[in-house]
Amino acid sequence: MIYCFLANGFEEIEALAAVDILRRAQIDVRTVSMNDDLFVVGSHDITVKADMKAADFDDTMSDVTGAIYPGGMPGAETLSTGENKLPVNVARYCVEKDILVGAICAAPIVLGRIGLLNNKNATCYPGFENELEGATYTGKKVTVDGNIVTGRGPGCSLDFALALVSKIKGEEEALNIRKTMQCDE
Repeated sequence: MIYCFLANGFEEIEALAAVDILRRAQIDVRTVSMNDDLFVVGSHDITVKADMKAADFDDTMSDVTGAIYPGGMPGAETLSTGENKLPVNVARYCVEKDILVGAICAAPIVLGRIGLLNNKNATCYPGFENELEGATYTGKKVTVDGNIVTGRGPGCSLDFALALVSKIKGEEEALNIRKTMQCDE
């Protein structure tokens, strides 16, 4: 299962585009509320009902096949330094097991602040480059380095999500999704 972590102030399009496109590709993904309930308010006052609460997460991580971290503020900050360490622990687990980690906009700080981007190429929203500790900043819309996919910002959400699909199911599936969504080149 791929988990998409949502904290108040998350960037709605980044989270929901990733979840939507992965589900179109028939990839199991669940949204995780970092709140005490299922409801999370995005940075543009859009309330989303998550699939589960962080409190209900299986600490063994036995079913984790990937993690997605949307940007937006203060959502990305909460995922990175909040009281609940689940997002950081899952990121570490994913990197340790060499499984998919996706972070877009400000959210690569979750990875950078704990050294998970050392010797990796990464991108992020302009102004957060110094938070990508040990990474080579690319400035590209989407950067893929091994099991880590990073995206620059909201306008790159579809490309970011399609890069996730490509890592999981291959480039052909990503191209098929792109075509059916009428965003082929």
